[in-house]
Amino acid sequence: MKKIETIYVNGAFIIPNGTETLDLLSPVNNEKIATVTLANEIDTQHAIAAAQEAFKTFSSTTKEERITYLEKIRAAVIRRQQDLIDVMVEEYGGTYQFCSMVVQFAINDFTAMIEVLKDFHFEKVTGNTNVFLTPVGVAGIIIPWNMSNGFICTKLSTVIAAGCTAVVKPSELSAQQTQIIAECFHEAGLPKGVVNFVNGLGDVVGAEITRNTGINKISFTGSTAVGKIITKGAVDSMKRITLELGGKSPNIILDDADLEKTIPAAITAAFLNSGQACAAGTRLLVPQSKLEEVNTLVKSFVETIKVGLPSDPDTMVGPMVSQKQFERVQEYIKIGEEEGAELLTGGIGQPKGLEAGNFVKATVFTNVKNSMRIAQEEIFGPVLSIIPYTDDNDAISIANDTPYGLAAYIFSSDRKRALAVASKIDAGRISINGLSHDSKAPFGGFKQSGIGREYGIFGLEAYLEPKAILE
Repeated sequence: MKKIETIYVNGAFIIPNGTETLDLLSPVNNEKIATVTLANEIDTQHAIAAAQEAFKTFSSTTKEERITYLEKIRAAVIRRQQDLIDVMVEEYGGTYQFCSMVVQFAINDFTAMIEVLKDFHFEKVTGNTNVFLTPVGVAGIIIPWNMSNGFICTKLSTVIAAGCTAVVKPSELSAQQTQIIAECFHEAGLPKGVVNFVNGLGDVVGAEITRNTGINKISFTGSTAVGKIITKGAVDSMKRITLELGGKSPNIILDDADLEKTIPAAITAAFLNSGQACAAGTRLLVPQSKLEEVNTLVKSFVETIKVGLPSDPDTMVGPMVSQKQFERVQEYIKIGEEEGAELLTGGIGQPKGLEAGNFVKATVFTNVKNSMRIAQEEIFGPVLSIIPYTDDNDAISIANDTPYGLAAYIFSSDRKRALAVASKIDAGRISINGLSHDSKAPFGGFKQSGIGREYGIFGLEAYLEPKAILE
C-alpha cells in the first residue's frame, strides 16, 4: 500500500504541517490502495508565500526562457506517460483508452502553448498608446478528480507561459496522480516556488486559496455549486477568476444523419470517461419520426459495449470514482423511472460479476421530456436521455433549455445545415459529426457552465493584465 506523506512547496517535497490522513479506495473493489496526509491552512499559506516570492523574478523571464521550461516539462511528462496512464486507471477507475487519450492531450497542451507563446506579443500599440500585457500574479489552481493531471497540464502550461506562479489544490482523491505529475515538474528544474502542489480538502486548502490576498487569480474546474462558492469568496479581494463548471450537453442528430455511423459516436460522447465528464453528451436529441429506429440502434449498440475493469483496453465504461458517486448515479436512475421516462437498457444495480466495485450499468432512458430532472441535472455517470423533437427549431429550443452551456454535438450529412444549427446553440464548444479536440481552441461555458475560457491565446490572456502607458 502506498503512502503519500509529502506536499510539494518551494521546489521540494516536504512533510506538511497538517496531520489528518485520508484512505484512498480502489473503485474496482473498494479496497484500500493508499493513504494521503492532508495539508492544512498553514501549509497553504507557506505555498502561497513561496509562489509570491518566486513571482518577483519569474514574472520578468523572457519568452525564450518560459518556452525552455515548457519544453523540459513536456519531456518529463513524455518520459512518465505510462506511469501517468496507469495511476489514473488505478486511482479513479478511468478506462485505459480514456486515460491514454488524456495523457496525450496533456502532452499536446505543452506543445500548443509553446507554439502560441512563440508568436505572442506581450507589448502592443493601440491608438497612440503602448500596452504591456503583464502577468496577473499568483494563481490558485483548484481541480477535480475526473481528469486531474490533464487539468494540471492545461492550466500550468498557461500559467508558466504568462510568467505567473501557482499553488495547485488537486482533489484529495487524486493524490497518487498528483505525486507523479509533481515529480515531472520537479524534474524539469523550474525555479523554486513557481509551481506548488498542496493536497488537502476543499473547505481547508481550497478555502484558504479563495480568501488569501496573496492569490491574484483563481482557475477552478468542478461543479457549478462549488464555483459559485469560490466566486463569492474571491470577490472580497477582487481575484480574477476562470471557472469551467458543469454541463448537460445536447447531442443533436438531424434527420439527414447516417444513423448507423452516428449512434456509436453519440454513445461514445455520452459515456465519455464513464459519463464522469462535464462535456459528456448526455442528452440525445432525435427526430420524432426516427425515434423507434434510434431506440433500436442505441439499445443494440449499448448492450455490446464493455462495462468492466478499467485496465482492460476494451472497456468503455469503468467504475464510478467512489461509493458516494455510485449511489448518486443509482439515485438518478430511480428518479428517471419515477418521472416516467422509458428505460431502454441498463437500470438499477451493478453488472453481473462486478458487485465488489462502484460499477453502474450503461443506462439509457428514452421518450424523456426535457423538463425531467434526468435531462436537466448533471448526473456524472453513464446515463443517457433520448429526447424526441419535431423540427430543427424545436431541437435548438430543447438544446438551449438548460442552465448549462458548456458543450454540444451535432450530426448531419449537410455541413451547411449543421453549421446553421450550431450558430444558434448556447455552448462554448460545439463538435460536428464526431468528438473533436483542439488544444488551441477556447474551452469554457455559457450560462452556469462557467466564466472565461482556457486553451491557446484565449487562456493565456486570462493570466495577463493590460497596462497602458500613455505619453
